[in-house]
Order: sequence, then C-alpha cells, then structure tokens
Amino acid sequence: MGSSGETGHVTGTADKDYNIIWFTEACLSNALRLETYIADAERAGDTELVEFFQRAQAASRKGAEEGKALLARRLAG
Repeated sequence: MGSSGETGHVTGTADKDYNIIWFTEACLSNALRLETYIADAERAGDTELVEFFQRAQAASRKGAEEGKALLARRLAG
C-alpha cells in the first residue's frame, strides 16, 4: 500500500477522523504543558514570557475546541 492509501483499517477509525482526534489531543496536551511553562515564567518574574505562553495556551485551547466541535459534527452526521 502506498503512503497515500487509507490506513483506517489499522486503527479501526477512518484516517480523517483519527487525524481530528489526534489534533484535538495534541492541542489539549499542549495547553496542559503550557500551564507549567506559565508557572515557571511567573516564578522567574518574566512577564513577557508569561504573556507569550498565555497566548500560545489560548491558541491551543481554541484549536482543541474547534477540533472537538468538528469531530462531533462529523460523527453525528
């Protein structure tokens, strides 16, 4: 099978759905990790870095919310 073929038979989930699930989990995991980075920057008194990581965390949360909504719509349809 070529690299462009559907591999959902391996996971039991269609590739496109699996990809949304993976993306959503990665965003959620990133948001959690960034919480630690924010705390580290706060302890160091680095306001610029705190704000940077907070923006990154907000973007990760947004990606997770969009991924969850997209997956829900597709699975319901």
